Amino acid sequence: MREDDLLVEKVYQQARADEFVWQKAKTLGMSRKKFLQFMTVGAGIAIGSGLPRLRLEEPALAAGEVVKPVPPELFYDYKGIQQEMRWEAMYDRGYLVPNELFYVRNHTATPKIDRKTWRLRVEGSGVSRSREFTYDELLSLPSVSVIRALECAGNGRSFFESVQGKKADGAPWKLGAIGVAEWTGVPLREVLQLAGVKRTAKDVMPEGLDEKKVRRPMSLAKALEEDTLLVYAMNGQTLPADHGFPIRAFVPGWLGAASIKWVGRIEVSEKPLFSTWNTESYVLIGSDYQPNPPAKGTIITAQNIKSAFELAWDAKMPAGEHLLRGRSWSAGGKIAKVEVSLDGGKTWQAARLREPNLDGAWVRWDVDWNARPGKYQLQAKATDTKGNTQPTSVPFNAKGYLYNAVVSHPVTVS
Repeated sequence: MREDDLLVEKVYQQARADEFVWQKAKTLGMSRKKFLQFMTVGAGIAIGSGLPRLRLEEPALAAGEVVKPVPPELFYDYKGIQQEMRWEAMYDRGYLVPNELFYVRNHTATPKIDRKTWRLRVEGSGVSRSREFTYDELLSLPSVSVIRALECAGNGRSFFESVQGKKADGAPWKLGAIGVAEWTGVPLREVLQLAGVKRTAKDVMPEGLDEKKVRRPMSLAKALEEDTLLVYAMNGQTLPADHGFPIRAFVPGWLGAASIKWVGRIEVSEKPLFSTWNTESYVLIGSDYQPNPPAKGTIITAQNIKSAFELAWDAKMPAGEHLLRGRSWSAGGKIAKVEVSLDGGKTWQAARLREPNLDGAWVRWDVDWNARPGKYQLQAKATDTKGNTQPTSVPFNAKGYLYNAVVSHPVTVS
């Protein structure tokens, strides 16, 4: 397999899973097929010493607060540390989501970190020497800025219950766990090169300074991409505490969990790396998904295609002329078209796309509506340049990830 293939998270995660299975099967003196049978039926307990010592449950949500103000008119509050942007707050905004409106998805309370004492340590078998950086040293390195989306893998989770009648684990996000910002930082490859990254290195894993030390690996090829960053600024401002100050990783095109916040350590390894966050969490578990050892299910990679109206949920509005606005996005490419239905999917019309329409970000769109009194289910369906289109339904998974079916948005006109 070529290193370039590992830029795609789906390919990378599958390659590492295959390598894990082959190594463990060889160690235990059994065929790959036999090993997978053991894992599938639960017999892996009998060979426990050969498996990574990983947590058996997804990390619990910690009780805590975010630092920035999160008034209820702007956010849905989920246990303090998870804050969903209300889409109606974006109706009269520009292309980027302001820092004060950007959603928050944390695994712990926001840690307090002093930039003067903060250090970034790069170490592991994949570098020639361990290297430590201060905040000022990092900011003195070459930097780039990119405009990209960041989205929680659980965005849309609540619709598994409201549409399918199946409650999934986790915060009941609607569609506001997404944001587009300008991210400024040092390409991760600059730091790796200063630590003497080896040609034999395979995986790179940033680790947070939060109390759970959240971490998730990526391929060396992805880490060396120009737009894989160690971010220190967001929308032209110092990176806010809730979003990873002093430094966060930013891994464009991969799910949000890969963009680790409050990074204090980066492990570079000549061997495959795994963590709770790509084996227990952020995997698809359900009847439509098979275990992918060492992961308990299909490992989530990139996000999918979605749309949202810039409108309050269960909105109420007067009869008359209205300009409906919304946004659509896809990790697969630019948005090619958006169709809107004002009658619950019976008829569709093309929405007007408004520039910019950036790859890896989103596009804004609008339609005119002469609304008459009554109850309505508004729908939006996007298609990207790769031909990906929002489906009418998606298979259930226990943790409620990757819901991207067309959503019915309730509106009452009086």
